[in-house]
Amino acid sequence: MSSSSNAATLAADRPVTVRSLFERSVSILASAGVTDPQVDAELLIGHVLGASRGRVQSLTVTDAPIGVEDTVAVIEAVERRAAREPLQHITGRAWFRSLELAVGQGVFVPRPETEFVAGLGIDALRAVVPTPDARPRAVDLGTGSGAIALALATEVPHAEVTAVENSTAAFVWAKENFRTVGAENARLVFIDLADALPELDGSVDVVVSNPPYIPAGAIPRDPEVRLFDPEHALYGGADGFDVVRHVSATARRLLRPGGTLVVEHGDLQGPGMRELLTADGWHAVATHRDLTGRDRATTAIR
Repeated sequence: MSSSSNAATLAADRPVTVRSLFERSVSILASAGVTDPQVDAELLIGHVLGASRGRVQSLTVTDAPIGVEDTVAVIEAVERRAAREPLQHITGRAWFRSLELAVGQGVFVPRPETEFVAGLGIDALRAVVPTPDARPRAVDLGTGSGAIALALATEVPHAEVTAVENSTAAFVWAKENFRTVGAENARLVFIDLADALPELDGSVDVVVSNPPYIPAGAIPRDPEVRLFDPEHALYGGADGFDVVRHVSATARRLLRPGGTLVVEHGDLQGPGMRELLTADGWHAVATHRDLTGRDRATTAIR
């Protein structure tokens, strides 16, 4: 039976309310193994109604009625989520720190753990003392949706931020987010990582990157990642470090002496990342744990 038929049947049985639709949605999402079905149900209903989670909760408590057209839209959205399509693909939006970003097919959906990585870059950039002749300068290598670069630009507004991307599909989303956020101190460049920004060689204060780092033989546990995120944003060769090696080389070229590199990686890759960066000549190499206590990023000094 189609979503519209389901909704029509539901409406024929009794008046549809936000509460009944919410309870039905939670049941479907829970059965599909969605991690937090209540939150996702509220967000999907809110997306259809153009309402906040708080407003959806109020409508649920008061058992407010909901029209058949909106009911159909909610059921269709819930069915997509039950198939483990990322919530952000369905709503077309992803929150990252203080930013609301456009995302969808072809671009990696920014994750909460990457907010921690961006925070390390923001702290390093804020620590740079501006001079009358030069503002602090940062580069985001492999920007994807633009999340890290735009966080740096908006939270350190006196800095200059450049984002680099080489995927056409991801670049479209990044370009839209740069336009929407409107950070005048940020720019977006389409170019291969290895050839990026020769005009900035030796002048950058902070380089941040969330490169593809999953080993080629590994299979991501979450269906949302395995089935929907673009492969070019996930897999980093046999050991997961193929792109990281390019990041290391490009960052050494771009950074001034004393500049900071911040690289995201998997929770079991800290030792390998430290070994790689140390062998490349980086100093003060250190791995940092995110708020869940997992190794999430390694920093190093040029």
